[in-house]
Amino acid sequence: MIARGFITITWKQEYWFKMVSQMTLNNESQSEIICKYTGHLDQDKKSYTYVLQHSILGNIEGEGWITSQSIIQYHWIVGGNTKRTGMDTFYLISEDVYHFTSVILESHSLNSAMEATLKYLI
Repeated sequence: MIARGFITITWKQEYWFKMVSQMTLNNESQSEIICKYTGHLDQDKKSYTYVLQHSILGNIEGEGWITSQSIIQYHWIVGGNTKRTGMDTFYLISEDVYHFTSVILESHSLNSAMEATLKYLI
């Protein structure tokens, strides 16, 4: 499956950021995923917290770590009757390419997984 999209990050003050991502999928089920983040980078610039409005999952809160090769996010979905959590990784392959993996767990069971290669295109 081919997906197209974008990620835009803007800084509001020294440690506050906003991020918007959109992914359009070439399939019949979910055609578009839009995520709107507001986050705070810790002073050590290695970890951050965020709130997120996800077009399919709703309200999400999470935290992330930044390493030299990866960005790792853990999140929990707010509201609903079941406990849902997830994890995302962005692994640096080259200067313009990341490997993205996302999983959602419902209670203690794997509910969904997604992988993509993200390339910077001008």
